[in-house]
Amino acid sequence: MAQPDDVLDDDNYPAYTMGRAAEIVGASQDFLRRLDEAKLIIPFRSAGGHRRYSRYQLRLAARAREMVDHGTALEAACRIIILEDQLEEALQQNRNHQLRRQSGAA
Repeated sequence: MAQPDDVLDDDNYPAYTMGRAAEIVGASQDFLRRLDEAKLIIPFRSAGGHRRYSRYQLRLAARAREMVDHGTALEAACRIIILEDQLEEALQQNRNHQLRRQSGAA
C-alpha cells in the first residue's frame, strides 16, 4: 500500500473527483468529458465507476481550456497538447540517453 507522502507527491495519483477537477480547471464537467472523448485525458475510474483525475491530467485540462478560450478548436487543442507532451517525453529520453553515455565515457 502506498504511503501518504508517496501519494501526495505523485502527479499521477487520481486524487480529484470530476466536480473538484472542473472547479480547479475552471471548466465545466462537460468540458472534462469532451477531453476524455478527444483522448487527451482518460480519467481513472473508482470502484464505483466515478471519474478521478490526477494533477498531471488537470494541468493538461487547464492548458486545453486556455487554448479553447483563445479560439483554438477543442480537437486541435487536444492534438497540439498531445504532440507537445510526446515531444517533451522524447527530449527527456534523449537527455537521459546522453547523460548515460557521458557517465559511461567518463
